[in-house]
Amino acid sequence: MHDFAALYAALDAHTGTTDKVDALVAYFARTAERDADDAAWAVYFLAGGKPHQRVPTAVLREAACAEAGIDDWLFEECYQAVGDLAETIAQVLPPAEPSPADTARPSRGLAAWMHERVLPLRGLPPVEQRARLVAAWRELDAAGRFLLTKLIGGGFRVGVSRLLVQRALARHSGLDAQLLAQRLVGWTDARTLPDAARWHALVALAGQGTAPPGQPYPFFLAHALQAAPETLGDPADWLVEWKYDGIRAQVVRRGGGCWIWSRGEELVTERFPEVVAAAAAWPDGTVLDGELLVWPAGAEHPASFQALQPRLNRKTLPKKLLAEAPVVFVSYDLIESDGVDRRAEPQAERRSRLEALQRQVPALRVSPLVPAAAWGDWASARESARERGVEGLMLKQRQARYGSGRTKADGTWWKWKIEPLRVDAVLVYAQAGHGRRASVYTDYTFAVWSRAPADAAEAAAVVDAIARREPAPSFSLDEAGPALQLLPFAKAYSGLSDAEFKAVDRVIRATTVDKFGPVRSVRPSLVFEIGFEGIGASPRHKSGVAVRFPRMLRLRPDKPLHEADTLATLRALACLHSI
Repeated sequence: MHDFAALYAALDAHTGTTDKVDALVAYFARTAERDADDAAWAVYFLAGGKPHQRVPTAVLREAACAEAGIDDWLFEECYQAVGDLAETIAQVLPPAEPSPADTARPSRGLAAWMHERVLPLRGLPPVEQRARLVAAWRELDAAGRFLLTKLIGGGFRVGVSRLLVQRALARHSGLDAQLLAQRLVGWTDARTLPDAARWHALVALAGQGTAPPGQPYPFFLAHALQAAPETLGDPADWLVEWKYDGIRAQVVRRGGGCWIWSRGEELVTERFPEVVAAAAAWPDGTVLDGELLVWPAGAEHPASFQALQPRLNRKTLPKKLLAEAPVVFVSYDLIESDGVDRRAEPQAERRSRLEALQRQVPALRVSPLVPAAAWGDWASARESARERGVEGLMLKQRQARYGSGRTKADGTWWKWKIEPLRVDAVLVYAQAGHGRRASVYTDYTFAVWSRAPADAAEAAAVVDAIARREPAPSFSLDEAGPALQLLPFAKAYSGLSDAEFKAVDRVIRATTVDKFGPVRSVRPSLVFEIGFEGIGASPRHKSGVAVRFPRMLRLRPDKPLHEADTLATLRALACLHSI
C-alpha cells in the first residue's frame, strides 16, 4: 500500500507526461518482480477501475469523527473548506503511532490490503465497519489513509490517462502499445478481480498470451466537430451515418458464445438476451461495433435513451420489461470477421464487409448511410435528427482505419451533433465544488416559473417572499393554477469559465437566504441559459420534468428575472423532444 500511495502522490505532483510515465515504469519494475498481484491491482486502478463503495459515507464520517474526537459540525466545516472527503479524513485523524511489531514486519502490499481489508467491508454491520476502518487508519500515514479512504469510498481518481498507462506498460514489457491496448480492454470490469495470472497474461510476449474468447477490441472514439463541415474537404471522401442515442457496444461472437461489452468496458451480456439470440445467426469469429437501442417492432424510429435505463438499473429482467422495451443492436462497423482482425482495413472496405454480412444474415440491422452530394445536403438532413430520435450525424473518413481511443493517427470519425435544447432559468440553490474548486460555489440548481409572471412586480414579490423564507404557495402539476413560484428542474456544474464562476460565487455569498448542510438557498437574481440534450416527464421531480446532460451555456445579465422561461416552455419541449 505504501508503494502505491507513493505512486499516487507522484502522479498527482507531476504535470509532464514524461515524468508520469517514468514514475509508472519505475513502479511496475519494482512491484512486478516482488508481487505480481500488486502490479495487477495497480493496473486495474490506473486503467480506470472503480470498485463499488464498500462503506457508506455516513459510516466513514462517523468513524473519522470518533477517532479524531471532533463533532460532526466541525468535520463538515473542514470538509467544505477542503472539498474532498478522503483528504478531510486524512487531515483530521490523529498521527499514526505504529507499534514496534508494525515496524518489524514488512508492510502489506496493495493486493493484500484489497483482499484482507477493503473488499470484506461491504455488508458488515456499521459497528464492525467502523472498528475495522479505525484499525486500518492507525496502520497508515496520511498519504496511505487518503488512498485507502478513496478505495473504500469508491471515489478513486488518478491524474493519468489510460494511454499513458499503456505507454508505461509498453516500456516495461517491451511489447507494442497497441497490443497492450487490446489486452487491457475489460480489465476494469469489476466482476473479474485482478491477480498475478492476469498480470502475466497482460505482459506476456506477443503470441504467448492467451486471450479469453470474449475479448473485445479497444473502442475507436469520435471527435466533436466544432468547425464548419466544409473544412473537411471533398464530401466524396466521407461516409455519413446517423448518430444514434443509445449504448455504444461491441458484440463478440466467438467459440460458439456471445459477449456484449459497453464502451465503459462493462460486460452487459445478460441484460440483452434478445441481442444474444440474434447474434447466434452470425458466423463464428465476428465482432461488430454498434449501438444498443430500444426499438419496438414496426416503429419507424428508436425510442429515447430513457427507455434503455431500466435494463441498466435492474438485476433481473421480467418478461413485461422485455416486451415493453425490446432492444436491438444496430451495427455500424465490422472489426473482425472469420476470426481475422479487420481494423487495419479502410473504413469503406469494412463497410462493404458489413453489408455483405447483412446479406448473409438478413435480420442483422446495419446503420444506414445518409446519401448526399454536398455538405449542405447533410446539413439539411441533420436538422431532422431530433425528430428521428438521433443526436445528429457521424462523419467517417473512407480511408480511416479502426483506431484505438480518441486518435487521429488512423483516420478520423467526427460526431456532428445537433444544437442543444435551451431555456432561460433562474439560479435558486448552490453548492461548493470539489478539488481545486472546493472553495467556490460551482454546482447550481435552476428553476423556471410555474407560469409567466404578470409583470416584474409580481416576480419581485415572489423573490421577496423567498428572502423572508416564506413557504411557497400550493401548486399542482396537473393544472397550472394562479400560484406563482419558481420550480427547480435541473442541476448543472459546467459551462462557465473560472472567472465567471468566481463572479457568480460572489453573488451567491451576498444573496444567501439559508443553508442546508453544504447547500445554500439564494435570493433569486441571476438568469442563465441552460442547454440539454433531451427532456421528458419525471414524477420524481417537483417540476414534473427531467432533462438530460444539462449544462450552463451562458449567463444572461440582459434577461430580467420575470422573463425567464416557464413550466409551460419545458412541457412543450417535452412533447416535441422527449428523452
